[in-house]
Amino acid sequence: MLWSGWGDPGKAVTLPPAVLTLLEQALGVQPADGTPVPIAQVRLPESELDPAVATELAMFVGPPNLHTHHDARVKHAAGRSTADLLRLRSGDAPDAPDAVVLPGTHNEVVGVLGACARRHVAVVPFAGGTSVVGGLAARREGFGGLVTLDVRRLTGLVSLDTESLTATFRAGTLAVEAEELLGAKGFTLGHFPQSYEYARLGGFAATRSAGQASAGYGRFDEMVLALTVATPEGTLELGRGPASAAGPDLRQLVLGSEGAFGVITELTLRVHPAPQKSVYQGWRFGSFAEGATALRELAQRGPLPTVLRLSDEAETGVDAVLHGREAGGCLVIAGYDGVPGGTGVDALAAAGADALAAAGGACLDDAVGETWAEGRFDAPYLRDALLGAGAIAETCETATNWSNLVALKESVTAALVSSLSAQDTPPLVMCHVSHVYPTGASLYFTVVAKAADDPVAQWAVAKTAATDAIVAGGGTITHHHGVGAEHRPWLEREIGPLGVEVLRAVKARLDPAGILNPGVLVP
Repeated sequence: MLWSGWGDPGKAVTLPPAVLTLLEQALGVQPADGTPVPIAQVRLPESELDPAVATELAMFVGPPNLHTHHDARVKHAAGRSTADLLRLRSGDAPDAPDAVVLPGTHNEVVGVLGACARRHVAVVPFAGGTSVVGGLAARREGFGGLVTLDVRRLTGLVSLDTESLTATFRAGTLAVEAEELLGAKGFTLGHFPQSYEYARLGGFAATRSAGQASAGYGRFDEMVLALTVATPEGTLELGRGPASAAGPDLRQLVLGSEGAFGVITELTLRVHPAPQKSVYQGWRFGSFAEGATALRELAQRGPLPTVLRLSDEAETGVDAVLHGREAGGCLVIAGYDGVPGGTGVDALAAAGADALAAAGGACLDDAVGETWAEGRFDAPYLRDALLGAGAIAETCETATNWSNLVALKESVTAALVSSLSAQDTPPLVMCHVSHVYPTGASLYFTVVAKAADDPVAQWAVAKTAATDAIVAGGGTITHHHGVGAEHRPWLEREIGPLGVEVLRAVKARLDPAGILNPGVLVP
């Protein structure tokens, strides 16, 4: 992962002249040199870690797996939100750890957590660093140092049960690696979020990730059958059998816990036969409301595609500019996977096409769907290019019931436009639906505006307005990005004061010293 941006530096994109013109004419963005400072010039907080603590941690993981040098601290200093990247690019890394620890076994993780609890050293679990909600911004105050626990050495497929269709992985396994290991044996997880190329399986579970093929394969938390979790108080072994009535499901305490209760070291997941063929179609609807109705019909009555997403008029227009297509209406992408022994993918795609046509959609050239599939992981590279050109680009997301979907989209869009226009930076606000359920769907907003003198503060105002609108409009504060530090101020409004007390009680039992990701998730 590029330390100052997203992914592979070799995949960096250059904005087309048409996009630069659109930015200048529509948003007032002026050409700017947004080149990041060299990594050696990034300012780090003074280390507060006692050398004796570093020595003790090195005893658990081996000296080569404890890093205190400048570059390692920078590369673990932040997630990948726009605010994170703006700070890093300007040379500021206030949340950088004092040391990076890389355990290679579950017992090593338990040892590290026990030592840090005794020494009152804060620990930030790190599973790829792709958080966009401040999930790595732990509080330093009151602790004798801050260390990042990187799970990258906890990798590999432990076992594959082809009869039960389950696979057990170590939690630091990259999603790409997991797919390669399963694919070699004819299986897939089917989990492909935008962070797919850089995130690790334990991070997916800890944040309740949702992939782009969620309509067909489900969210990641629905795939998790069992978990092994290291906590400062010991080990949790959770999940037994395909289903259980043995009291409340304690897996749910860990799924979405964002490293605040423990570190996932191993997980057993549901797998599927790998598709023999995938088909992607593009459709056009006259309006967002018409497209949403079509998606609702598929989600409730079928046939349900594997991938199903709807872009609003603004996002469809920008997509048209980027790909040289005719603008107008709202774009729907429908993708279908064909699995061995099941209904043929062509028959599934034909049935889906009949349903979309009956709902008023116009089928587009096959290349539209295929182009989306080929570039499905590339949007963050475009965000980096926009930052470099003098714009800000950021996202926020929510979910709500179908009956509330259009109204919530309109109110959140209005809040973003109003808050940024009041700062003399009127935005372009785009929205899409990418996860559907029988009862409702997600809304994912992308916002582009001219960068102000203090773009971090500029976005903070807009984010506050958008989240207030989400809560007031009946949406959830997050559908799949997680709570982190950014959504934490609104969590009590979603789960109530008693709910917050329950979270605090769980943390007090599993992490009595409060060392795990302090300031993240738990209000």
